[in-house]
Order: sequence, then C-alpha cells, then structure tokens
Amino acid sequence: MAAAAARLGPRCRGRSPPRGVAALLLLFLAAAAAAVWLGGAGPAEPPELPAEPGPAEPELPLLLMFWRVERSPALRARSRIGLRSLLRAARLRPGQSLHLHLVSEPPGRALAQQLIRESPGAQCKVIFHDVAALTEKLAPLVEAMQQHFSAGSGTYYSDSIFFLSVAMHRILPADITRIIQLDLDLLYKDNIRELFEEFDRFLPSAVIGIAREMQPVYRHTFWQFRRENPKTMVGEPPPDGLPGFNSGVLLLNLEAMRQSELYNQLLEPEAMRRLADKYHFKGHLGDQDFFTLIGMEHPELFHVLDCTWNRQLCTWWRDHGYSEVFDRYFQCDGHVKIYHGNCNTPIPEE
Repeated sequence: MAAAAARLGPRCRGRSPPRGVAALLLLFLAAAAAAVWLGGAGPAEPPELPAEPGPAEPELPLLLMFWRVERSPALRARSRIGLRSLLRAARLRPGQSLHLHLVSEPPGRALAQQLIRESPGAQCKVIFHDVAALTEKLAPLVEAMQQHFSAGSGTYYSDSIFFLSVAMHRILPADITRIIQLDLDLLYKDNIRELFEEFDRFLPSAVIGIAREMQPVYRHTFWQFRRENPKTMVGEPPPDGLPGFNSGVLLLNLEAMRQSELYNQLLEPEAMRRLADKYHFKGHLGDQDFFTLIGMEHPELFHVLDCTWNRQLCTWWRDHGYSEVFDRYFQCDGHVKIYHGNCNTPIPEE
C-alpha cells in the first residue's frame, strides 16, 4: 500500500497528489491511500530528544480509525483532544517522524488535516486509507469472525473495518513491519515514542502488545464456561486472573504476525469456531473479542501492556450487576500515560 506524499511548508499548506499519481494508486493499490506532511500550528514544535547511540528508527507509524468523525460532533471533539495531546506530548529523536495512518472516508480527510494543523507539536506525515477499499479486502478475511464477535448486522462493531487489526499484517505492505493502532477517544500524557519501546520487550512468541480489559465484561461473556469450570481463571481479575483484553491501544508486530504459523492458523474459520464453541463465546466488541478468546488458549501470543498505557475510564459494568467485584478489575496504580474514555466516558482535562 504505497502513498503519494507532498512535504508541507511551515504553515501546513498541502496539495493533493498529482492526478496521474492518483490514477496509478487506484489501479495498483489494494487500498487507496494518499499522504501529506503536516506540522502543528500554534507554539513551536517540542524540542527533539538528544541523539543516542545507534541509529534512531526514522518512522514511527500509528494507525487511527478516523471514520465517521465528520458526522458526529462528540467524536470530533474527542478526536481533537486526542490529536492535540498526542502531538504535543511527542518528543522524537533527530531524524524521526510520526507517520499517522488515518482510515477514513473522503469527507473526513479535510477535517483530519484541519484538526492536525490546529494541534501544536511534532510534525507528522499523514497517510489516508480509504474505508471502502480496506473493507473490500477485509471482508473475506473476517467474515467468519463477525459471526462470533459482533452483535449482528447494523450494530456498531458489525462492520468488517473493526477487525482491521486482526488481519493488518495481510493488508499493509511488507515494508511496514510494526505499527501501533490507537482509538480516537484517548488523551496522551506521555511521549508516544516510549510506547514503541515496548516492542523491544516482546518475548519471541509474542506478536501483539495489548492491555487488560479493566471491567468485568468478560467475566460476564464467559458466564457459561465459568459455570461449567468453577475453578477456571477465565474472566477473573488480575493479577492472577484472565480478564480479557482491551483493544484501545494495540502494538502490532506485523512481521511477527506474518511469520507466526500459530497466529495465522487461528484466523481460519474452523479454528475460530472450535474456540468459540469450547468457551461458549459470543462477543460484541470486534477485534478485542478475538484477541481475548485466543488469549485464553494461547497467552504466549501477547505482550501484556501495563494498565497505565491504556487507563480505561468506563464504569458501565459497576452499575450493571458487578459492583462487588468491579474495583478488582478497575484498579490501576502508577503514572497514567494514556487515558481511554471508552463508552463515552469523560476524559480528564488536558
């Protein structure tokens, strides 16, 4: 998936790719993409970190689902908070740049560029990926997943685009070896560059970095398996239990995902069916349901992020039958690096 790029001047005046380039993209790319360089407005860019021994990784790729944002004032406001805090907190090494891969529809591109131009902080390269093109390629890969991990046609997580992370190693070009996928409803308190350092902590078997779910949602979802297996740790709270995962912050080692025979076997419809049947699993949260389910059987595929990298704020399950155990899931000690305002929960002020 290539992209045409135009380097923007200090005031971020970009241009569209030349018409001939756009035509080539439509002909040859699996998912249409275009790229521009954008720099934050307002105060000067944050200073670069001093050089350290060895070459710095030049590109730090991030992927955000910038989809339907132009239709929702609430989501637009959250996106503004997220992008502003992301770019303002970023501190990069000399020669490094953020590459923001934004999955969007054409109407959302202008809004995304506007929000980034309004955000003080680091310069970034923005690569747009068309939702329709990605969905067309994803659909045959994730059709079986939708039977197990969405609540039905027309629901929020029913669209195949919500399973992009599961098959991204088959969608993005081979020269992108790792990427961090981020929800829009995040507030960044620390340098995103430090999150990339978590890749270096993966064990050889791990392909994905992800934080634990901080509500008893999977205690609820696995209710039948738990009733049949009263001593199971499935759905139990940390530190010893298996509460499931939350996909608001995802570290995807794409090269490891491509090379992992086990991971790719688990993508097969029959393998998914067997696991779903074994655990009596019927989810509704898209990709994080898939990661949670295979994580119960194959925890070695995952590097568990500290809760401070995805400090979820939603408390819905506290008021819906799980008040006595809720705090055992929700507790998170330490300096919060990323707040996650999931289920429309207000995010702390910047």
